[in-house]
Amino acid sequence: MEFRFYYTLFLRRLHWFLIVAVLVAAAGIGIARMLPTVYEAQAMLVVESEQIPDSLAASTVQTQATEQLQIIQQRILTRDTLVDLANRLQIYAAVPGQPPIPMDADLVVEDLRQRIKIVTTGGTTSRGPVQATLVAVSFEAPTAALAAAVTNDVVTLILRTDVEMRTGAARQTLEFFQQEVTRLDQELSRRNTAILQFKEANANTMPDSLEFRRTQFGALQQQLLALQQQIAEVGDSRARLVRVHEVMGDTTTETANMTVEAQQLKTLQDQMTAQLAVLSPENPKIKFLKAQIDSLQKVVDAQTPGGTGQRVSAYDTQLADTDSLLARLTQQKDQIENNIKAIQASIDATPANAITIDTMQRDYDNLRAQYDQAVANRARAQTGDTIESMAKGQRISVIEQAVAPTDPARPNRLLIVVGSIVGGVALGLGLVALLELMQSGIRRPVEITNKLGITVFATLPYLRTERQNRWRLMRQLVMVTVVLGAIAAALWTLNTYYMPLDLLVQQIGNKFGLLTPSSGPVA
Repeated sequence: MEFRFYYTLFLRRLHWFLIVAVLVAAAGIGIARMLPTVYEAQAMLVVESEQIPDSLAASTVQTQATEQLQIIQQRILTRDTLVDLANRLQIYAAVPGQPPIPMDADLVVEDLRQRIKIVTTGGTTSRGPVQATLVAVSFEAPTAALAAAVTNDVVTLILRTDVEMRTGAARQTLEFFQQEVTRLDQELSRRNTAILQFKEANANTMPDSLEFRRTQFGALQQQLLALQQQIAEVGDSRARLVRVHEVMGDTTTETANMTVEAQQLKTLQDQMTAQLAVLSPENPKIKFLKAQIDSLQKVVDAQTPGGTGQRVSAYDTQLADTDSLLARLTQQKDQIENNIKAIQASIDATPANAITIDTMQRDYDNLRAQYDQAVANRARAQTGDTIESMAKGQRISVIEQAVAPTDPARPNRLLIVVGSIVGGVALGLGLVALLELMQSGIRRPVEITNKLGITVFATLPYLRTERQNRWRLMRQLVMVTVVLGAIAAALWTLNTYYMPLDLLVQQIGNKFGLLTPSSGPVA
């Protein structure tokens, strides 16, 4: 009885159920037909480790695989790269038969960033063994060929960017150390020149000759003491000579009556006599002495006792010789004292120069160590650059190229149709149930008993005439027709005066990230 009662109520509201169910099912079927087909192509990449062990030759690019892939992904998803990709592959080209829809560059960039998927799996983990680093690259497009073409182009960009980054980093490292070696070499030359100039300018005050100068200083002091003693002795001799002369007066000898020229003549004659005992008269020395003797003889012959020749006594000669010797000794003493002062000054200046030269040499040695280290680093950088140029270091390679998919990734039209039908039926039943719950009248005898507390002996149904039944059916048909007509008119108005329905659905899907743009040049 209950089922029959509810069935009767359902038949009473059947028109509302049909309206909702048909509308929802029709909308679902229309959406399923209007939704554009989306194809997704996928390519697989792998990060290969170095082909040459680090113990033999290490690359200078030490970026981790995960970090490298993140950097590459950010470079590929830049605005300029994505706009160039869209224009080069005509991703948003107009669909034949439809007017082109210009798209803003910002929308293109945002859409491509959502459609290009780069997923990295594996690699080094905190726990567990190290796994291979795999990269899945995929792209969604309205056609299978476009999806595969864009995916393979993105793969090419990844490979090219990886090579450019690694070779660029290795080359920059090499250039840096080459510049560093050149700079340090120039600095070494400058420091070496400064050290040489300092040593040349202070050659007499260098610490390496300090012992020699100390020895020389001691020798000069001994010479100075000897000269001082000799000067004292000569001074004493001169004083004794003067005292003897003052006591005894001049002693006349043959030599005292001779002039200076005569004394010189006698000396030359004595020398010639001594030389003739050894040399022949034709010897050049004998001839030279004879010429001097002849010349002086003429001078002596011309002199008379009252002439102008100066006569020198023995006392004057000895006194003159003593004064001359004393002057020479004094001059030697002054020279030695000056040398001692100069050597003492050089010895005093040696510690300061030693500190200076040690500082300069220490700086030079430190700079030399930096230079040697830079040369070693340059050699390693050259090895790393060669490894990256020959693609023997860490690299990204393609495991599987993207191919055009045979089946679309979405939408699932059958699921949409079935879901819309099920949803329409559920909404229709819900509307019928809601209408009945809102109905507060009495529909069964049991309700009279429950509400009024009286017993019903019999019930008489409400019998409509045939005219009333026809009028009721006509009214329901008119209501359904009006509702369907209003919906159709609204859809026609949108399609005619605002935007085609398929494009409207596509824009709504793009706004919520459900659909993929299929056409339109980049503005």
